Amino acid sequence: MKRVRITIAPPDTYLPPVYQLLTSGTPYLSHVQIVNWNVADPPVGFLLRVRGDYEKLRQALTTSTNVRDFEVFPDSRSEAYCFLAAKQPTVGRALFENFTRDDLLTIPPIECYDDGSSSFTLVGTDTAIQAAIDGIPDGVDLSVEAVGQRPVTASGSLSPKQRDAVRAALRVGYYDVPREATTKDVAQEVGCAPATASEHLRKAESHVFSSLFESLDSP
Repeated sequence: MKRVRITIAPPDTYLPPVYQLLTSGTPYLSHVQIVNWNVADPPVGFLLRVRGDYEKLRQALTTSTNVRDFEVFPDSRSEAYCFLAAKQPTVGRALFENFTRDDLLTIPPIECYDDGSSSFTLVGTDTAIQAAIDGIPDGVDLSVEAVGQRPVTASGSLSPKQRDAVRAALRVGYYDVPREATTKDVAQEVGCAPATASEHLRKAESHVFSSLFESLDSP
């Protein structure tokens, strides 16, 4: 059996409207994970864990496309679980089912990023994992973050755009003491708006520090 951590970055055509809402459409959320799912037809259901202003998410889901039912379960002042049930399957279902075939297991959580990409761990035979990778549709980018029993570092939980922003910030001296650059300098380095660079850095920092303290608090 093999363990592989991958990141996939599909085009918008593979991203259901509610997924786009949960990632690029919710700047008030700093962290979105899929912790469980049921892709039977019907129903199609997902259990999410979100960090941020989940009351705004609750309001947004009331008018979201293709949401048959939902419920938000607060876990703290800044974190909540959210159950979602879709009205009908979307084109993204085929991409998801590609990783639940044969002798393959997708290990939760699935980390969801604001650029539409996601990272998750696969466990299965070499043949099953290779078949899933070969089954990725054209236009969907895939990168392998870790193979075998090597630990996935905190940087592995960042989206590609977040990693690019952090690398750029390190190059221009944004994290130097004293600080030698601003988010505007980072934005020029990666070719985006300063507000976008600031958001990538903020979410990357949130992921890294959360991962760090979760590991320190683990027995």
